[in-house]
Amino acid sequence: MNISIVQTERYARCIENSRKVNWDIDKDVLQGRSFDYSRKFLPDGLSLIAEFGFLSDDEKRLLSQVQGRTYAYLFGMIERCINAKILDISRGYALGDQVALEALVRFSAEELKHQELFRRIEQMIAKDMPEGYIRTADGNAVAEVVLSKSNWAVLALTCHIELFTLVHYRESIEPDTGLSPLFKDIFLHHWREESQHAVLDELEWIREDARIPAAEKDVAVDDLIALVGAVDGILQGQAKADAAYFRNINKRTLGEADAVTLQAGLLKAYRWTYILSGVQVPRFQELLGSMITEAQFQRIQAALAPIM
Repeated sequence: MNISIVQTERYARCIENSRKVNWDIDKDVLQGRSFDYSRKFLPDGLSLIAEFGFLSDDEKRLLSQVQGRTYAYLFGMIERCINAKILDISRGYALGDQVALEALVRFSAEELKHQELFRRIEQMIAKDMPEGYIRTADGNAVAEVVLSKSNWAVLALTCHIELFTLVHYRESIEPDTGLSPLFKDIFLHHWREESQHAVLDELEWIREDARIPAAEKDVAVDDLIALVGAVDGILQGQAKADAAYFRNINKRTLGEADAVTLQAGLLKAYRWTYILSGVQVPRFQELLGSMITEAQFQRIQAALAPIM
């Protein structure tokens, strides 16, 4: 079968699935509910709570809620960047494949809905948790940095994010029975739509990879390395801010050694959640490996070494 027909069919399946799982923030997700603060927000597989053995069970639960708040905040910011790129790419289909265009337009509309959902989550949590939480990165400034890089690099990072989103839900959030039901349901619905987005990201990344020459690809690999470095910079700042916030709202004053361990543990957890968990997804490794040379792979490995 002609490859263009196969690709169009994949876009069409994304449209069909998008229609099937479409949800409303209030009617299907929030349903007038509140978060249950007697339970965890972020699951152990993402919070890496075992790293914090110096905390009591109540303190671990509180820390998971701080980390869960950051998880929602960072996803809202990430999706602003993704949506801007998808809108840019969709213009290329305006007078071309209308099936692909519809799939990408639906993708964009869903990302806008997700951004609203995460804003609503932050407003809800802000009313219930003590003041002092800090979001260390500005979404617009981050988007400007991301969008200044090559399409190949941005699509690579986006595919990485979409794939780890699916893995986070399937392997950590869904099986953890100790989470706040509302927090868990939010990411169930998020996962349902991100499942289509991951396919579309892959299709667009493959398409871009086939378009660019080798020399341009080499520059794009450097762009991807720079983007991962920028993400790590955000995580370092947020880990420091979240450690300070936790110490301020925790009932017990932590000693200096425990405070240092807390910040280091948060950074380790955030690097795992937002970088390394995606790098280790087999499908991402397969896609990236099919597109780059051994020398380019070694450059990426060298850049990841300090994070790992």
